[in-house]
Amino acid sequence: MLNVLIARHGQSEWNQLGRWQGRADPELSEFGLRQAAAAAMHCGAFDAIVSSNLLRASHTALVISEATGVGPVLIDDAFSERDVGAYQGLTRAEIDEQYPQQLEAGILPEGWENDQLVLGRVQRGLETLRHQCRNGSVLVIAHGGVIYAIERHFGLGYQRISNLEGRWLHHKGTSWNLGERVALTQNNSSESQELML
Repeated sequence: MLNVLIARHGQSEWNQLGRWQGRADPELSEFGLRQAAAAAMHCGAFDAIVSSNLLRASHTALVISEATGVGPVLIDDAFSERDVGAYQGLTRAEIDEQYPQQLEAGILPEGWENDQLVLGRVQRGLETLRHQCRNGSVLVIAHGGVIYAIERHFGLGYQRISNLEGRWLHHKGTSWNLGERVALTQNNSSESQELML
């Protein structure tokens, strides 16, 4: 069986500011670096570590890799964050000001990458993993939008995910099965912790 834990990166500088990130590439905040170090102490044993190409994910993965001795980190842009289009770089207040009532109405902005597109590339990434690592456990450091798309694919409703929380996927036989959500660190309670994409 192949077990894959897809986890959200540590807090980024834009998470701290409450800015929607999408494909923007801010670094980890100081708190995010501490989260990554704490996650390395609690994440358990993995045979490989894979990361999105974005800095907030790859830096989180590197901290965990260096602390656990599992590496090198493999970079795969299949696990990159969803493109959030015109919302990128904006705070919730700025979105409400520039696009009144769109968030409440569920109206997505121009350039938004829908779940089908996200799942298409994530499935390609998972198939690559399956061919490279037929058995064992792999940690993938990715993004909230990736995890939400996977969960909706399996019929789950939206539930906010904190930095360095993740969702297990298990492959046995011919299909992927959804496992439980887990926290890689107990230290997810920053006063500035925002959960923007």
